[in-house]
Amino acid sequence: MKEILLENARRNAALADDPDPVTGDASDPTRVPYSFGGKTYWIPAEMLDDPKLRLAASERDLARLRFRYDFPFWAVSCVVITDKISSRDIPFRLNRPQRRLAALLEAERRAGHPLRLIMLKARQWGGSTLIQIYFAWIQIIHCRGWNSLICAHVKDTSATIRGMYSRLLARYPEEYWEEEVKPEFRPFERMTNTRVIPGRECKVTVCSSENQEATRGQDYALAHLSEVAFWKDSPLHNPADLLRSVTSGIASKPLSFIAMESTANGTGNFFHREWMRACTPGRSDKIPFFVPWHEIDINRSEVDDPQQLWDSLDAYERSLWTDHGCTLEAIKWYHDKRLGFPDHRSMKAEYPTVAAEAFESTSRGVFAPADVERLRAGCGEEGERGEVVLSEQGDVSRPGGVPRFSPSPQGLFVRWKEPRRGGAYIVCVDIGGRSRGSDYSVISVLDRHTDTLGRPEIVGQWRGHIDHDLLAAKASAIGRYFNNAMLVVESNSWESSSEGHGHYIFETLRQSYPYLYCRSGESGQRLPGFHVNVRTKAALIANLVAYVRDGAYTERCPTACDELMQYEALPDGGYSAMKGCHDDVLMTRAISLYIHASTQSSVALRFTREDLNAILRHCIR
Repeated sequence: MKEILLENARRNAALADDPDPVTGDASDPTRVPYSFGGKTYWIPAEMLDDPKLRLAASERDLARLRFRYDFPFWAVSCVVITDKISSRDIPFRLNRPQRRLAALLEAERRAGHPLRLIMLKARQWGGSTLIQIYFAWIQIIHCRGWNSLICAHVKDTSATIRGMYSRLLARYPEEYWEEEVKPEFRPFERMTNTRVIPGRECKVTVCSSENQEATRGQDYALAHLSEVAFWKDSPLHNPADLLRSVTSGIASKPLSFIAMESTANGTGNFFHREWMRACTPGRSDKIPFFVPWHEIDINRSEVDDPQQLWDSLDAYERSLWTDHGCTLEAIKWYHDKRLGFPDHRSMKAEYPTVAAEAFESTSRGVFAPADVERLRAGCGEEGERGEVVLSEQGDVSRPGGVPRFSPSPQGLFVRWKEPRRGGAYIVCVDIGGRSRGSDYSVISVLDRHTDTLGRPEIVGQWRGHIDHDLLAAKASAIGRYFNNAMLVVESNSWESSSEGHGHYIFETLRQSYPYLYCRSGESGQRLPGFHVNVRTKAALIANLVAYVRDGAYTERCPTACDELMQYEALPDGGYSAMKGCHDDVLMTRAISLYIHASTQSSVALRFTREDLNAILRHCIR
């Protein structure tokens, strides 16, 4: 405990280091000392190259020049905000997380890079505030006619963010405003959503994700996209389409800025996918930024009895000390805060230590998030996109053709690995709807690795909407392409089909594809397809939980991991995807791995007998 207390004192001393933005941060390697009027300031090194520096005759002259190079100094000198705790108007002095974000943005700006950011927000540190004030710095100090957009999930949130900008202009120091007209927003061309800063000629437009047309035809250089995880996602309101319409007009040049930020709202949505893409090097133009709860200054409590606190901590809370460098005061706050939550997962979702915890949105999740994230490690390869076809025209329903993979950027089949000679595969089909708004149909390919003693591995997947007879033909072609794989079709949809052709499709498959999985019926007859019911589904999910927990198979598709995170246990004992989410990819994994596990021993025995027969035939010869 003595060593812990000494280390805790060192950590608290490091946190107490709060540089004065007026004199400058002497510990910042990008700054250099500069003496003026008997005082020493630590100014950005790039400012030394400005010839106007030698012409500064007063503190005011030096300050106005320094505004162009020193964002934290401009913020504390020219911006007044309302303190959330005291409700008093105070100069905007960057806190610890804000200083870290500003340093990241400034490094990109000094390098001449376009500014592109995706930020996973936590509570009470002012991330949205920092972004909007950085926008104001660019528009007021650096660029005229530099228009900006504020888009949130609802228009009221966008208006609230712009209101922050309005207060900034209303309180801007007169001695530092260089335009002839006073700083304020004025209406622009009778447009209800757009205001202009006279003198700077910078327009600021607000809109919501529900009104995407307001963004079209506008000339923006800055875009603040707020609470993206809550943007409506439907055939008529699509976040990807809105992002494309906004950002396509923003040139990739210095001082352009696209900031996408949100609190988390579960996994698998547009924001989560964009966050995961940004966290994979080389896959996104945006820099990911996350602030853990312990970096926020108000999240700490006084510790009266350190030994009693330490003895009361569980393994996770002690890892906050050993793995994350938290102080005892921060851990005490976390330990006490947990008492207000029904379970630890809810606490982690609200106050995440690492980014992955922020996306844990339900306490009824079937799969442990840590297990899913380990599984996600195999999803780094994008795979090759195309289709499995039987002719030059790509007609999978044409009989007699030799299946081959045809690369195409528009293809719906992703191939992570080619078929291996001698490899044994399971091709599993989950049947969805035919229209765009319905569930997806999925055809997944599992390499069983029975000949290599390796882990089962997802090596291919088709996902889309298609007529069911064409889906059957496509599944048959993919099965033939992968060494005449065992073809397993989830039979519920076709057996209960109101269209009446489910039986016909199964019979066609049974006659045309010799390796179709069949199950035993009540009277002993062989029925094609795997039927998912209350009994079999429980077995499927239990088996899949074990595979995910033990890391016993290799996943390649990020969508599968998203669906695992969105899968819930229901109060009646059943299972289902969260509202608005899918489980079609998940079910192909569950069925494939269940059949792999249940037939693995028999397959190994069959191969052994074949090997023995071959040896006997050789001996006879």
